[in-house]
Amino acid sequence: MSQPLRLAVLLSGSGRTLANLHKHIADGQLNAQIDVVISSRSDVYGVQRAKDLGLQTIIVERKPLSAEDFHDRITAAIGHVDLVCMAGFLSLWHVPENYAGRVLNIHPALLPDFGGRGMYGLRVHQAVIDAGKKESGCTVHICDNEYDHGPVLLQKRVPVLSSDTAEDLADRVFEQECAAYPEAIQFFCAGRVRFEGGRAIVD
Repeated sequence: MSQPLRLAVLLSGSGRTLANLHKHIADGQLNAQIDVVISSRSDVYGVQRAKDLGLQTIIVERKPLSAEDFHDRITAAIGHVDLVCMAGFLSLWHVPENYAGRVLNIHPALLPDFGGRGMYGLRVHQAVIDAGKKESGCTVHICDNEYDHGPVLLQKRVPVLSSDTAEDLADRVFEQECAAYPEAIQFFCAGRVRFEGGRAIVD
């Protein structure tokens, strides 16, 4: 597609993934534009980072709202974009039917292992190390209405070293996340994603 893909980015933390996507767009490596950033917390650095980048930023706090109200406010804030990108978004947003197949998430492990509610950040990497795994990585997948679940678009792998701390492994995985997420979004820019039998297929 010649027109930039319009993105909404949802975050709950530092905004590193947002910054990475913005950099790829600014460098001309990703044919997209970030229309809106939505945070489930007002006190995270990702909010300031988004504002510093000159991006429309909306805060929808999860705690004071019912699940239904939270869903409705997130949906309203997203508006009409081409793709929704979870970027460390820690609350469950139920994907509306009109966005089915157009919501992405990146998870810092090789799903289906080490995913699910409460599995985020250093918790994931420590669990990988504690399990004695020799390999980890990241997964970009299509979101459904379960945590860290839905058709996988791509995975990138890294070794787990015997000397690794959770922080060491996190840094190595994040390097791959920085490549994987823009690559997956570019699949949509190029119209290469289709769905068949519950799987996401990249042509």
